[in-house]
Amino acid sequence: MQLIKNPEKQRHTFDWQHIAKTILTSRALDDLEEFDLVKQKKVLYQFSARGHDMAQIMLGQILNKQKDAVSGYYRSRPLLLSMGIELEQFLQATMMKQGGFSDGRDIGVVFNQPNHDGACVLPMSGGVGAQYTPVAGWAQAIEYHRTHLKDSAWDESMGLVLGGDGSVATNGFWSSLTMATTLQLPMLFYIEDNGYGISVPSHFQTPGGNIVKNLASFKGIKLLSGDGTNPEESAELISQANEHVRNERSPVLLRLTVPRLNGHSAQDTQSYKSEERIQFEKQHDPLPKLKKFMLSQGLIKASQWDELEAQTKDDAYQAYLKVDQQPFADPAQVETHAFEEFDETGSPILQQQGGIHLAHPTFPPASQEVIAEPGRINMVTAIRKTLDYELSHNNKMLVFGEDVGAKGGVHAVTLGLQEKHGEAQVFDTSLSEEGIIGRSIGLALAGLLPVPEIQFRKYADPAEEQLNETGSMRWRTNNRFAAPMVVRMAGGYFGCGDPWHSQCAEVKWVHAIGWQVAMPSNAEDAVGLLRYALRNNNPTIFFEHRKMLDHAWSRRPYPGDQYIIPFGQGNKILSGDRVTVVSWGGMVHMCQTAIEQTGIQADLIDLRTLRPWDKAMVLQSVKKTGRCLIVHEDNMSAGFGAEIAAILAKEAFFYLDAPIERLATADIGNPHDPKLMEHALPNPDSIAQRLMELDQI
Repeated sequence: MQLIKNPEKQRHTFDWQHIAKTILTSRALDDLEEFDLVKQKKVLYQFSARGHDMAQIMLGQILNKQKDAVSGYYRSRPLLLSMGIELEQFLQATMMKQGGFSDGRDIGVVFNQPNHDGACVLPMSGGVGAQYTPVAGWAQAIEYHRTHLKDSAWDESMGLVLGGDGSVATNGFWSSLTMATTLQLPMLFYIEDNGYGISVPSHFQTPGGNIVKNLASFKGIKLLSGDGTNPEESAELISQANEHVRNERSPVLLRLTVPRLNGHSAQDTQSYKSEERIQFEKQHDPLPKLKKFMLSQGLIKASQWDELEAQTKDDAYQAYLKVDQQPFADPAQVETHAFEEFDETGSPILQQQGGIHLAHPTFPPASQEVIAEPGRINMVTAIRKTLDYELSHNNKMLVFGEDVGAKGGVHAVTLGLQEKHGEAQVFDTSLSEEGIIGRSIGLALAGLLPVPEIQFRKYADPAEEQLNETGSMRWRTNNRFAAPMVVRMAGGYFGCGDPWHSQCAEVKWVHAIGWQVAMPSNAEDAVGLLRYALRNNNPTIFFEHRKMLDHAWSRRPYPGDQYIIPFGQGNKILSGDRVTVVSWGGMVHMCQTAIEQTGIQADLIDLRTLRPWDKAMVLQSVKKTGRCLIVHEDNMSAGFGAEIAAILAKEAFFYLDAPIERLATADIGNPHDPKLMEHALPNPDSIAQRLMELDQI
């Protein structure tokens, strides 16, 4: 533990009048909500910051560079008060009124604040530990803007993340710690150690209950620990942390012990704490310590403190009276902003506050015209050529993941890209999908275009929390923030199967909020769809099917560097009037083989994208043929074929001459043995059999 060295220095660093006013304001808000608004059910979620408040307010004062960013959690309101966010906004959020941080869409204790010319508050999360990796991504973006793009606006900036002692047990904490230390990022970890994760004592989270002692052997990070209720000590340690991050451009972990003077939330009675523990925490309240310090140093008079306390209570109450008269969010608007939206002129709709959105470079012209090059290439080459071209024309685009650098990816898609474009734009990461996607959020919020690779579909599961954070961000912040990225993800059957490398399960991302989903079946479509995704302002899952990466059927001439396919446009591969066959990804070539094998005149539609999907093309075809067979590789139950069938049953019911049929993988994993796999998955013979049965109805 490092103690205060020069308390005189801190009087010039911190504005103690501001600290006093802000902590009293924070307490006034807590009182108002806990004692009145929760009981009246005008506030449904309340998390008191009592005991955590003083040190947070000091941290708010060090966020003074143009491109600083911070992410906290549900107990971080004092920090934002310190940064100058108005009282009214906090009450609008907790009381679910218009004009809050989300217009009633998210719980009122997770905040965000766009700011292009000062410290930005990244969208907070309701998930414990989810805040860490996006801040690591922002810190990496700082260094990229500074050193690679030579943008002086990012000089001396840092990323600050707040977390409780319970959060240091999470995947996100350890993944971000690995990133910050191995990459030497300007990132400050602030751990508020109140001794409990809800009811679980900290020694259940960390051996010995002290994360700093456990990290003593970690390299590349400065560790500080102390008493977060002591004004002088807190100020000294925060100053040391701030100076080290900004001057050394390397991470610091600062742990301050603080009391949690209330329950975890307004509903928590703290019955798990002994009376002795509760009294101990009350004795370590930082508020009376701050008052005593300021009085002893002549920073305030007792009468001034009393006046300030009365004034902050009145300010909080007057803000409440004003917000209480304001309207709630309009239910008619709640379905807006899941994706980027445009006004009648075609311009993107942005919030008045000016959200952080991807700043598109000036791209070369794009066209749906195919200007084919001689010869045929496989999907691996097609994707690589597209990534290469877009990297060359967008210096804010970053391609990264496990093994994508020198190795060129486990599927060889990125082979040679690092050598050509450099390690700043194409780089390897540690083995953590949570870190890969969480980092991508921070990079995207900082105005870069992340293109992370997930080696196999199943490997995305550890990153599911961050994938959900990404997709829901625009909606839950009411269009104040968005994190556009293109997640390249391989999967599907190959020469053999297995439950870990051969999974599709694409419907999960169709069901998730805010994700576009593309599943090309061939090299030409891969080029057009990938280029569209890379120039779009929504997050996209770009599924690269393992079998089709080098399948003879999927090979096509390269369609040209200008070729683009807008999402939601299917492709009719075959035309007929007897039956409509709908498929995508690795099943399309099997469907074509089956149709040609039977000789049945069929429309074969390759959807190409599932979110959005070409409903109009499918409906038009089924109204013509009267029959439909949907074939997909994902499991039968709740697969995307069920969604298509439901739409057809409603909107084409009177045109149907036969029941809608689905053919999909059995509700099991993908078997390893090739013969078992062939039996479990649709194949040309099983598709042909189902087609002939349908044709006879």
